[in-house]
Amino acid sequence: MSEPGTPGWQPKVVALDIDGTLFTTGHGVASSDVEETITPAVQEAIDRAVAAGAHIVLATGRSTFGITPVLDMLGLPRDGDTSLVVASNGSVTFSYAPVQLLSTVTFDASHVVRELLEHVPQALVAVEEIGVGYRVNRHFPAGEIGGEMTLQDVDRLVSEPVTRVVIRDPDSTAEEFIELAERLGLHGINYYIGWTAWLDLAPQGVSKASGLQSVCKELGVDAADVLAIGDGRNDVEMLEWAGRGVAMGQAPPEVQRAADAVTRSVQEDGAAVELARWF
Repeated sequence: MSEPGTPGWQPKVVALDIDGTLFTTGHGVASSDVEETITPAVQEAIDRAVAAGAHIVLATGRSTFGITPVLDMLGLPRDGDTSLVVASNGSVTFSYAPVQLLSTVTFDASHVVRELLEHVPQALVAVEEIGVGYRVNRHFPAGEIGGEMTLQDVDRLVSEPVTRVVIRDPDSTAEEFIELAERLGLHGINYYIGWTAWLDLAPQGVSKASGLQSVCKELGVDAADVLAIGDGRNDVEMLEWAGRGVAMGQAPPEVQRAADAVTRSVQEDGAAVELARWF
């Protein structure tokens, strides 16, 4: 049996991030400002992987309603099959079509949200409502989050356990959010910094890796037979867990260091370049 990443090896599962891997948009970038399209090279590479029998698993920070249009765009699932998906940075897994929830993990975000707001009181807060949208303390910039938005005060937002919280400050930078998160420690949760001042909060121990592990167990596939491709800080655990983890060319240095290899940037169809090695 060939080792991951060596000649003769072929992944049974291809785990793909969406923003910054399939699409040029990234966290905190208004998707309405950029047309979300799959380039012919990436589509053809995915088609070859599917034809070879690989399972394509989208693994993303997006919520369910932001993922199903991508599956439709890719023409997945095919031939009466079912697509399995890791959503909300691992807090949610589901099958498609139709959408059927497989797992959800929640956590008490009240303490950490209040702690963060002591330092960035102007921040926008969004709590995920699975399959619906978000409950928010104020409206986010157009295109940054999707689905229905319900306005609530912060106390109501975090009064019950949630799957995911987004903290967003359009007036801060990603570097300032990284420094703040490191200074506070943010114990008892997982957190991910986006390309801008965008902070995703998730339950402790939950990541794309944990969600992907759950999905692969459903498929009967070991980590050694998984190829994972991503570009964000929320991809690090997934890239480390997979038999072969590949960072996109534009990924931050810490993401590239976590990967087994680095492909070209999303603008250069890096995902297609990597897939062409195996399919």
